[in-house]
Parts: sequence; structure tokens; C-alpha cells
Amino acid sequence: MHVTGTAERPAPAPSGTHPVPAEDPNGDTGRHARRFGLPVATALVMGNIIGGGIFLLPASVAPYGTVSLVAFAVLTVGAIALALVFGRLAHRDPRTGGPYVYAREAFGDFAGFLAAWAYWITTWVSNAALAVAAVGYLDVLIPVAGHRWSACLAALVLQWLPALANFAGTRYVGAVQIVSTVLKFVPLLLVAVGGLFFFDPAKLGPFNATGGGAVGAVSACAALLLFSYLGVESAAVSAGEVRDARRNVGRATVIGTAGAALVYLLGTLSVFGTVGHERLVTSTAPFSDAVNAMFGGSWGGWAVALAALVSMTGCLNGWTLLSAQTPYAAARDGLFPAAFTRRRRGVPTFGVGVTVVLASLLTVYNYTVGSAKVFDMLVLVTTFTATVPYLLATAAQVFHLVSGRRESVDRARLVRDAVVTAVAAAFSMWLVAGAGYAAVYQGVLFLFAGIVVYAVMAARRQRTA
Repeated sequence: MHVTGTAERPAPAPSGTHPVPAEDPNGDTGRHARRFGLPVATALVMGNIIGGGIFLLPASVAPYGTVSLVAFAVLTVGAIALALVFGRLAHRDPRTGGPYVYAREAFGDFAGFLAAWAYWITTWVSNAALAVAAVGYLDVLIPVAGHRWSACLAALVLQWLPALANFAGTRYVGAVQIVSTVLKFVPLLLVAVGGLFFFDPAKLGPFNATGGGAVGAVSACAALLLFSYLGVESAAVSAGEVRDARRNVGRATVIGTAGAALVYLLGTLSVFGTVGHERLVTSTAPFSDAVNAMFGGSWGGWAVALAALVSMTGCLNGWTLLSAQTPYAAARDGLFPAAFTRRRRGVPTFGVGVTVVLASLLTVYNYTVGSAKVFDMLVLVTTFTATVPYLLATAAQVFHLVSGRRESVDRARLVRDAVVTAVAAAFSMWLVAGAGYAAVYQGVLFLFAGIVVYAVMAARRQRTA
């Protein structure tokens, strides 16, 4: 990394691609603003893909049997295909905003706005859900869940600490992301790799425990796992803050996605082989059970709770940055309010502030109502809204490939790009199908609410023009 103390001269862009814009004067310079190198960009991808859900994942898929490992493999192929598509799109247009930028460039303002709006909703609702879930792990270390407002305060602190790191500048965002990624992977790799030395095939259980066909079991299991790969777009969304974005965004996206997939697969396999199947099906802390089975004692619960808390805090750190990047890019084009363009130390501070306030209000509402129904519905909605930018970005790549324009297509790799894009498109559609009817229905209502916002912003642009 290096300090962007002065505006950098953008490198010449390849034919048909957008030049990397020079830094704007709104607080993007100084010792606290740094471009992300490949390691931080990769940590951003891996950290955002792997949150706290991995610590329950082996127990969630155990009822299906070891056929769930096949589902992991299938989904990994789709996720890496999507990562490759993001890499190609970022090489063509390495600006901050990711799917928003790609959709707007290919299909115009309205498609770009829908991508930005859907992604923004996903980020701040997900942040609230992640903070509430993290309180459950914190309660293992410090009892807070017994009192409603103590738990609420803890959830708010878990949201605001990453927000403060973002306010401090990209230098600190990158540092927190690297440290949290390393700390979360130490215990995960301990189980994933160490568990192989304690592996007992007799504990694996049946290959297909559903009693139905293997294909049906893979599909049913995949519905649970589909959203384990959300976050693959992280480096592309922050492309404007990545050094040598044309090269590093694609590399970070693929390496981060593959690394997350490896941890998922090895971790699940090791837990399957160290915890008996009958016990694993009913386990509420599968990694804790695996650690206890490997080394004895009962300290695994504390260790895994601490690792999960670090994991989710790092995830909140990365998602807080992403929550402001897409609105920043849209506001720069006049599709979001101009206030979202305010930046300081490389971070869109207004976007971070609005996002953390909205997430905090949703968190307080969750604890005030005392019922998880409304909150669970909102979280379910994000499983659909997150796929909208994926579909639009993949469609943008299809558009470029089919258009056949010399400046948009690398003819030497046309066939390879077409196959990868087809797999990514199928994966994106599978994500939508896996969200379920209720999520799609509610999610469409959220998208339609955004149309009113788009109408207001479009009218204001026309009036000022």
C-alpha cells in the first residue's frame, strides 16, 4: 500500500474501457487514505463472504448427509464463475460501484439505479441482522442476552465500532479487515486442517440421509448454502479504492472466493469426520463440538464464540464500507442524493453515517417489538435484493459479449468468457429461486418503492439541466 497524498495520474486505459478517474478533491487524500492492495482486497472478499454463519453451517447441512459436500462443490463452481465475470467487468470499467457501474453502462440510468438501490437495502438490513446475531456469540463470553436493552446496546456497539473504523479512513478499514480475517481463519483452519488428523470415516453418516434421490438432495441442500457466497462482489464494489484495479479486482475476487470455498468445504468435512452424525444433526455449536472432540475438555465453546465474534465484527467492517460505496457511485451520477458523494480519508462518510443510523434504528425496533417476525421478514428480503445486482451485472457481461463490439470483447477469449458468463447467469438465477416465493414477493415491493425515489431524482436532474 501507499499513501495517496497527491492525485495520481491514471494509467492509459485499454481500448474500449473507461479510464480510472483521478481522485476527487473531497477528502480522498492524506495519510489516513490508502489504496487497497491485493492482500486487503482479497481479505475484503473473504471476510465479507465468511461471516458468522459458517460456525453453524455443518449442523445445518448434516441432515442431508455427506451429499451436502457435493452441493458445496456445485455452488463453488457457480460462485467462481460469478467472480470471474466481476473480474472481467472490473477490467473493462474499474470504477467504484461494481454492479451499479456495470448495469448503468450497459442498460442506462434506470437499471443502474435498481442495482444501487437493491444493493444498498441489502447492506444496511444485513448489518443490523449480523449485529443482532453477533450478540448471541457475545453472550457466551459476557452475559448480555438476559436483558433486552443490554443486548440492544451490545448490538449497537458492534455496529458502531466498525463504522468508527470507516470514519477514520481506508487505512484503518484495511487494517481491521486484515487483522479480523487472520484472527477468524486461525480457529477455522485449526478445525478444517487439524480435524483431518482426527478424521474418523465411521462418523460421517449416510451419503444421502433424506431418503430421496441424490439430485433432489443436492438441490434442497443447495438452497441452504446459496447465500453462503454473498459478498463475492466486494472488491468490485470498492474498485475505486483498489490499487491497479484492472488487474487486482479480478484476482482478489477469484482468490477470495476460492479461499472462502476451501474453508467452507474443509471445515464442514472435518466436522463431519470428528462429530458423530446423530449428534451433529442436533448440535447448536458444531465447531465447538469438533474442538472438544479433537482436544478434549469443554473450552471449545468459548474459543469458537470468540472466533465467531471476531468473524462477524470483521464482516461488519467490510459491509459498512460497501454500504456506502454504491450510493456514492450512484450519487456521483445524480441518481442518489448529492450528499452521498461526501468523502473523507477515502471513505464516503455520509453514506457510512446514514447506513449505520438506519441499521441502528432497525436494531432498536427489533428489540422494542420483541418479536422476530418483522425482523426475519426484512432479513429474508435481503436474500432476494442481493441477487438483483448479480443478475444485472451478469446481464451486462452478456450484453457486451453478444454485441460483438471490438472495444468491448476480447475475441481471443470469447468462447471462454461466454461459457463462464452462462454458468454465472445460471448461478444468479439459482440464487433468485433459492430465495423463495415470500422473499421475491417482499423484495419486489422494496424495489418498487425505489422507483418513486428514482422518479424524484430523475425530475431533479432534468430541472437542473
